[in-house]
Order: sequence, then structure tokens, then C-alpha cells
Amino acid sequence: MTELADVTTLLLSRIRDVADYPEPGVMFKDITPLLADPAAFTALTDALAEIAGNTGATKIVGLEARGFILGAPVAVRAGVGFIPVRKAGKLPGATLSQAYDLEYGSAEIEVHAEDLASGDRVLVIDDVLATGGTAEASIQLIRRAGAEVAGLAVLMELGFLGGRARLEPALAGAPLKSLLTV
Repeated sequence: MTELADVTTLLLSRIRDVADYPEPGVMFKDITPLLADPAAFTALTDALAEIAGNTGATKIVGLEARGFILGAPVAVRAGVGFIPVRKAGKLPGATLSQAYDLEYGSAEIEVHAEDLASGDRVLVIDDVLATGGTAEASIQLIRRAGAEVAGLAVLMELGFLGGRARLEPALAGAPLKSLLTV
């Protein structure tokens, strides 16, 4: 078995399916067992840090909230800065914000205005790619700050929700890497 196959097997073995959560008919993919296992969490961090290196990222953006958990150790491992992108109203000081549509309504994310600048190559990290709305808004926010999008990396892509198709135009050729697709 190759090293990539070993990592994939390890990661998949540590993701728990929770039926009917948060509502009936939904099969929730719970990553907390993966985070609790130091070998699996290290393998995940190493795999995402390799992607960061391959994209030439100089900063990691982690999307609230699980993107913080994954992105911060990746930034440390890759030797680059970490920038949290938060829900509106959670960051003190001057921020840039980006609104986006949800299935039922809208939301807004923010970043500190001074944390991203021209010359930064930013890799966006999150746990799951579903419909792609939050990731697309983060890409817009990064570009509005004057930085370049180096790519998007996720632990798991829910392929049946079409997020990749939505994001490819926004990524404009930057890679979208998912370690697992379900």
C-alpha cells in the first residue's frame, strides 16, 4: 500500500458517521475522533502542510470554526502565518467583510484588514467542502485584501453537493485539493 493510501485509510477510519444529525436524513461526518488520535491528526497536518508547500503559500486562512483547528497546526508545520476568517462581529478592529448566500438566508465573514496584503499567497483550509459558499466568500475576501489565492485544501469533500463546480471559476486555476471525497 502506498503512503497516500495509508493516510487515506487512517483518516477514513477516524471519521465517525452520525445518522440523523443535525436533522433526520442527514449522515453527519464527525471528525472529532480523528482530532483525538495523535497519529491521525499528525498525518492530516502533514498532508495539508505538504499541499501548502506545493502551492507556495505564505499564509494559511482557516475558516471558522474547524478550519481554525486544522489550519493553525498546518501553518506552524509549513512555517507560514495563520489568519482566521471569522463570522461577522467576532474580530476587534478594522476588518474587511464579505457577505454570501446560504440555502436559507445569508451570512457574512470577516478578516482583519491588515492581516493580508499584496504579495501574500494564501491557502484556504477547512474541514469540509459542501456547497462551497463560505469558501467562495473567503476567496473573494482574500482578493479584495490584495492577496493572491494559492488554493483551497479540505479534509473532506462532499462531492454530491457540487461545491467543486461552484468554486472552480472563483479559484481561477488555483488548485482545490481534498484529501477525502465522500
